[in-house]
Amino acid sequence: MLLLDKLEEIENKYNELTKLLEDPAVFSDYSKSQKYSKERAELGEIVKKIREYKKTLSDMKDAEDILSAGGEDGLKELALAELDELKEKKPRIEDELKLMLIPKDPRDTKNIILEIRAGTGGEEAALFGADLFRMYGKYAEGRGWKVEIMDINSTGVGGIKEVIASIQGKGAYSRLKYESGTHRVQRVPATEASGRIHTSAATVAVLPEAEEVDIKIEEKDLRVDTFCSSGPGGQGVNTTYSAVRIVHIPTGMVVSCQDSRSQIKNREKALKVLRSRLYELEIERQEREIAKERKSQVGSGDRSERIRTYNFPQNRITDHRIGLTLYKLQTVLEGELDDIIDSLITHYQAEKLKEL
Repeated sequence: MLLLDKLEEIENKYNELTKLLEDPAVFSDYSKSQKYSKERAELGEIVKKIREYKKTLSDMKDAEDILSAGGEDGLKELALAELDELKEKKPRIEDELKLMLIPKDPRDTKNIILEIRAGTGGEEAALFGADLFRMYGKYAEGRGWKVEIMDINSTGVGGIKEVIASIQGKGAYSRLKYESGTHRVQRVPATEASGRIHTSAATVAVLPEAEEVDIKIEEKDLRVDTFCSSGPGGQGVNTTYSAVRIVHIPTGMVVSCQDSRSQIKNREKALKVLRSRLYELEIERQEREIAKERKSQVGSGDRSERIRTYNFPQNRITDHRIGLTLYKLQTVLEGELDDIIDSLITHYQAEKLKEL
């Protein structure tokens, strides 16, 4: 009965909001009207499903009453057929309702700041970092998202020691939030004459892009330095003091940006990254305070945690958190990530349903 009690509570809340919105005093108060309208709209989808569920239960009772009362054989056959259909429908609606009851992550609608850094493995790790950035870029392109590089430190042979980029688009954080962690690659480097397989790594961090309303940064807490941008081949990029380095004094956090020729734009981009990192720190602090053991959660998001291995000789990719192995590494590196992401989301939802 716990599920029914919860559903009843939600429907009562919806009805209460409907009455409030019909009240002339509320209707004339713009802020209250907006607040209640938004709350009611957020409950609309689940209330529709609740009413479908309640009708199914009611129809089941009616069919059972007809069967227990006796009467014409034809009517009983119709009631029995309807009852069989409703018994199949009921658990399906219950599963849908349980999924809808899972608390939504308020960050799911946010854009993201993506940070990729080469780890152990020298130049090969930097080349792998470039592969990962290209993979996420392809995935974003396929979903119509916008990718903007905010800072990048490339190597001379096409590798990336570090890249920070924003990815803007509907559902960006909800789809990519499980990518944070250490990604490991096993392959034969182009420079390896003996054909030995090397293991290298790169770390990925996916941060929800924080707005000013999420994190307030005081100007007095910042030290801002400007310097000449370092560009390849002595281009004009390194002739003006357009690059910006911001130090957040309370935390010691340092963010640099030199992608644009405009110092103002670089400052804006650096502040966006800083704000998102501080937002992540605040979320982690809150979760440590209020969360119980989270063994059921899919990964911790800790960047030191090895989450995935990319094995080139076997064309194999393995996500260690859920034991998923796919033999289509090259396809995944071309941005076809949905099989992995969908599996992670399904696993996460299943664990949350256990808690319910």
